[in-house]
Amino acid sequence: MAQVRLEHVRKVYPDGFVAVHDASFEAGDGELLVLVGPSGCGKSTLLRMIAGLEAVDGGTIAIGDRVVNDVAPRDRDIAMVFQNYALYPHMTVAGNLAFGLKLRGMDKAAIAGRVADAAKMLGLEDMLERKPAALSGGQRQRVALGRALVRQPQVFLLDEPLSNLDARLRAAMRVEIARLHRSLGTTMVYVTHDQVEAMTLGQRIVVLDGGRIQQVDTPMALYERPANLFVATFLGSPAMNVIKGRIEAAAGVPTLLAGGGVRLPLPGLRMPEAWLGRELAVGLRPEHLLRADGAVGSAAGGTLGVGVFEAVVEVVEPVGSEVFVNLRLGDHALVARLPPGQLPRVGETLSMRVAVEALHFFDPDNDGRRLDP
Repeated sequence: MAQVRLEHVRKVYPDGFVAVHDASFEAGDGELLVLVGPSGCGKSTLLRMIAGLEAVDGGTIAIGDRVVNDVAPRDRDIAMVFQNYALYPHMTVAGNLAFGLKLRGMDKAAIAGRVADAAKMLGLEDMLERKPAALSGGQRQRVALGRALVRQPQVFLLDEPLSNLDARLRAAMRVEIARLHRSLGTTMVYVTHDQVEAMTLGQRIVVLDGGRIQQVDTPMALYERPANLFVATFLGSPAMNVIKGRIEAAAGVPTLLAGGGVRLPLPGLRMPEAWLGRELAVGLRPEHLLRADGAVGSAAGGTLGVGVFEAVVEVVEPVGSEVFVNLRLGDHALVARLPPGQLPRVGETLSMRVAVEALHFFDPDNDGRRLDP
């Protein structure tokens, strides 16, 4: 096992496009570190540079105590699992598992032992004589994992290995990979664009956008204290609600004033006086947008309670254990995560309130940087 350390790594393509800007992070010895971000953010490029499949144009990459910038891929003691499985169609499962070991000149008895161990660990024992065409997508992915596993490398590199699977298989394979990591204790660097995979698999997550690292932290730290607007809205499903406006004191109650005549009361909000009248981006997770039916008068003109506002239902998405309600508040679309029960109707006006203690604040004029009271 070994740590993987990147210091000020940079990648520039011949046309001048900078794919990776000054990336620095470390995957600890035995850690499962996830690189996540939208398409084109540089995550796969970073993984390929760690593997030696892309040249490094600046900075250093070290595996263990050795800088590997100029080390050939086969000499880096890594194993890579690709998105498209990359299995040899004319070989059996056993042949695919053994192929890399044969190239390295390992003796037959040792190869047979490693293949048998990997097949048992991944539930492939009854498939060793099949060819890839006779396997399901999940089985092929297990073979690809097994081919990396038999190498017994210092570091596993996984490049979106589950993206070709359906939702049910992806969930099953996430569990398989997490179990495999616990069993092996080997350093893994895992690339995905799927934030659910990132949150459920990663011990720590590197969030990338536009070739730049936005934040590195544990999954829940990223969710609860995002460093900027990009991280806040990228991680979480449904995404964080964000309203841009300014906070004023209206009748003694802090109130967010935003476009479309929106007046969102925030009773009990504590913040620096310097924030009053300042343009802010205010973020709220869907689970912190709450029903407030008992706090209002009649629909025919009763007085709204303190901290309560009204929003119109646009779309209702029941998903079994919870309901996502898409609301319209002036010019702003909001999503509330509500418990199951009697579903609201499209076009209905709901009385809502905000869990003020769970608000996030960002500076819209400074790359969406997080602001803390």
